[in-house]
Order: sequence, then structure tokens, then C-alpha cells
Amino acid sequence: MSINDPLSPIRLQLMWDRLIAVVEEQALALMRTGFSTSTREAGDLSAGVFDLSGAMLAQAVTGTPGHINSMARAVYHFLDRFPAKTMKEGDIYLTNDPWKGTGHLHDFTFVTPTFRQGKMVALFASTCHVVDIGGRGMGADARQVYEEGLYIPLMHFAREGKVDQTLTDIVAANVREPVQVVGDLYSLATCNEIGCRRLIEMMDEFGIDDLDRLGAHILAKSRQASLEAISKITPGEYKFSMTVDGYDKPIDLVATMKIGPTGIDVDFTGTSGVSAFGINVPHCYTEAYASFGVKCIVSPKVPNNEGSLEVIRITAPEGCILNAKHPSPVAARHVTGQMLPDVMFGCLHQALKGGVPAEGASCLWNLSATGGPGRVDGDPSETANAIAFNIMSFHAGGTGARPGRDGLSATAFPSGVRNVPAEVNETISPIVIWKKEYRQDSGGPGEFRGGLGQIMEVSTLDTAPFAISAYYDRVDHPPRGRDGGHDGMAGKVTLDDGTKLRGMGQQTVPKKNRLIISMPGGGGLGSPRKRPAATVAEDVRQGFISSDAARRDYGVAVNDDFSVDESATAKLRAQAAE
Repeated sequence: MSINDPLSPIRLQLMWDRLIAVVEEQALALMRTGFSTSTREAGDLSAGVFDLSGAMLAQAVTGTPGHINSMARAVYHFLDRFPAKTMKEGDIYLTNDPWKGTGHLHDFTFVTPTFRQGKMVALFASTCHVVDIGGRGMGADARQVYEEGLYIPLMHFAREGKVDQTLTDIVAANVREPVQVVGDLYSLATCNEIGCRRLIEMMDEFGIDDLDRLGAHILAKSRQASLEAISKITPGEYKFSMTVDGYDKPIDLVATMKIGPTGIDVDFTGTSGVSAFGINVPHCYTEAYASFGVKCIVSPKVPNNEGSLEVIRITAPEGCILNAKHPSPVAARHVTGQMLPDVMFGCLHQALKGGVPAEGASCLWNLSATGGPGRVDGDPSETANAIAFNIMSFHAGGTGARPGRDGLSATAFPSGVRNVPAEVNETISPIVIWKKEYRQDSGGPGEFRGGLGQIMEVSTLDTAPFAISAYYDRVDHPPRGRDGGHDGMAGKVTLDDGTKLRGMGQQTVPKKNRLIISMPGGGGLGSPRKRPAATVAEDVRQGFISSDAARRDYGVAVNDDFSVDESATAKLRAQAAE
């Protein structure tokens, strides 16, 4: 076959790379045009291109696993409701259905068919998290999904290029930040349109009339590469469990992983039942983060698409917290769902006999704050003249230590979103962030240290109380170390006077107080006594660990000039070995 043949293997690979570039431009367009901080600053979004059957061919590198992997299933729901043969040029579809989208009402998924020369050739989809969707606001306090905000079924956003003004009016009337939310809807539509344009340009350039051959090539090669990676792992059945805080009681996440010639099957039988509060997880989100956890270890270099995803099969019994059915409350589903990669790592640690990270903070520690009349418990007169605001700012603790490397500090894994700069929040609200720094000694001691959490100290310029919606885990059950590494430091939420706040639920910060959020650190990997003394001394110099922790946990005595006291260190380590 000639290299000039539009379907030669080399040109197919070039087109595949180009397709990934197209969806990356689609995602970056969403970030550039996004109105909310969660989209433009944190990158809490996804973008991808799909064939006419609904199979994902390529995803943008920019974005989160919870969005992209659940969006990969969402397109099938759109095609069930709106068959491809009924779609017309200029049509745009949307939903925020938690069970057919990405797991909660705050995420909108848009789907746009692409037409070339009057023929439909592909679909583009995108998702982003909007700052508000009405109801109780972003949080875990609701008892049913009906309390959590405006629920939009699968429907048209636009018909043949004309936007449904009634829909946007209804959305605007039901949210606290109508400009930001409706603006984000238009941004989703815009980024899909850009994807459509770039795809048509690519098809014109390469001289192809459809994506059939290219799509088949992408899916077959990805499936084959994934199975080859899985074949290198010892086959068998591996079980692992992890207990996390939950809202009102601890939750057990239990997994059985079976590794065989046709792929990896994960079953969550034994996991705790649904919660009365909004930390439940629709199956689409469970599937998204469990499969991502597997891919991180097994086949991280294989592109993420239908071919690579279909060899990882996830099941969870109906009625457990990882397969919550309508109308369960699900607004804070990420609190539970983002723990699943750690559970997958626990299974794969057995199969691979090492080679996986320790547990991390995992779930996000976002600052979700509101202020103004009617938004705070207590005396209404205190907020009668307060500035109304509603912010959701993304922040994270530390990741678990990695084989051969320390964990990452203040880094969102597995979600991948970025921390929102303090200056951005202070510009759009009366919030003041007085302190934002690494939390000393929070990383679990180990030969490879867990990543550090961070401490934020927050108040407002307003002389009025404000409310926070806490949905934090790892307060009672900190990230565990692995292979002799110690646990990371647990998180905590307090006021500046020492008053302890709950890790879950809406609470009021009095006008005289500041809020202090201390985020968990990741678990350590390997015995701390194996960490080189000079590396420990450097950690002390940088302020990552205290000199007391160096002596207690690592057996290293550090002088005032940050050099190692060799004699004292030898004695400390000898005592530990006895």
C-alpha cells in the first residue's frame, strides 16, 4: 500500500495524532471561553470525538477522568434518545442527568453532530462543571436529587442552528449565577463547533469521506495494546478494601479484580449501601474512576478511547453506594468516586507485587462558599446587607508516594484539575485567603515521602458571616502508607479559635472568625529509615518536615545549619534496628 494512499498505515497514524490535536483544541477553546472558574481556571471539563455508533475515538488530554470516561458512555444515551438518522446540521443536544451524563447535576454534557457535504460523519461531545445549578447548592446535605438543583433531561439546546431561548431562560431563572452558568452553556456549544470545523478541515486535507477506516484502526490498535499490557500481569483474582469517612458513618469500598486473557473485570460486591446524603455515586462515575485507576498502572501510554476502555469492565451491585439509583442524592459523588483509583491500586499492588503508589488524599478539598441574605444560618439581620456571592474553588491535598519518587504536594489526583489561584477568587468575591501554604509534616514518612497537603486560612472582607459547604474525606481515615511507609496526616477543618467543624455538611463561619482548612497528605512508601539522611535534611531545610519529625520518623538528626549530625543519626538508626 502506498504512503500516498489516504488509508495507508502511516497516514492512519498521522490522522490519529491529528484527531487528538483536534479534540485538544476543542478543550482549550472551552477553557478560553468558559465563564466559571471551574472551567477556565481549574480545567474541570472534557472534550472528545465519537463515531456514528457513539464510540469514543479520541479524547482531549486536558480534562478530568470523571468527565471524559463517563462522557464516553453518555453519547450512547444521546443516540438512544436521538438516533443519528434524525439529527440535522446545526442541532445541539445537552443534559445534566446524573445517570446519563457525568454523575451530578452540576455537569452539563453537550453533543453536536458533524456534517460534511451534507453527510453526518462524527459527533463531538464536551462537559464542564457549572458554578451553580440551584437547589441547595453544591454540597452533600440533600436527601434526594430533587433538592440538588435543576434537572435537564436529554434535549435540544439548538435546532438547526437556533438556540432554544426558553431553555436558557429557565436555566437563568433557577441558578444563583445566571451569567456564568448560561455563559458556560454557550461555551460548550462553541467548543463543539470548533471541533466540527477542525475535523472537516482534517478530512479535506487527508482526502477522506468518513471516519470508518480510521475509527476501526484506532479502536483495534488501542484494544490490542491494552490486552498486551494486561497479559504482562499475573492472572488471577485479587481483593482489596478501603474504609473512608462517609457523611454520617464510615463507608467500606470493597473490590474484587479478576485479570484474564480478555481483560480486567472489577466487581464492587461487598461495598457499603447507599448513603442518606449526597455522596452517592451513579454507576457511570464509578466506571469512570475505577477504569482510570486501572489504566494508570496497566496501560498509561495507550490512548484513552472505546477500544482501550472496553477491556476494563466495571460492575457494582444496585443499591450500593457505587451504583446509586434515582432519586438518590449525588451532588458530592466525587468524594466517594475519586477514592476508587486507590482501591484499584490496592488490587494491582498484589498482582504486580509492588510498583504502585501509596494512598493519597484523593478526593478534592474544594472551598465551596456562599454569602449574602438567606445563604447563612443564624440571625438574618447579620446578612441583610452582606454581599451576595457563590464560589467554588478547587484545591487538593497530597498524593501518595510513588515507586522511586515522593508523592506530589497539593496536587489533585485522580481528578487532574488545577488549584484555583487565590487572586481569582478574591477578584470575583469578598473572600480573602490570608494563608495558602504547604502543611508541614503532612506527607506520610517513607523511603519515598507522601506529598504534602496544604493549609488555607479564609475569611471575607464583609463584616458578616458566610457559609461553607464541606464535603471532605480523609479526616477520620487518613491515606495509608504502603510497604512499610507511614500514613499521611489526616485532614481537618477548624475556625481560628480552635473550634472544630465537621468534614461534611453546610456550616457557618461567624463574622469574627477565619476558616482554616488543613488538607491531608499522601501516604509514604517503604520504610522511612531507608530514606537517605541527606534527603531528610533537605526536607527539613525546605520546611517539608520538622526537625522533630526527622528524628522521630526517619531517625535523622539535623543540625541548625541543616547538615546531618552523623553521630546522632547513627545512634538513632541503630536504636530503631534493635
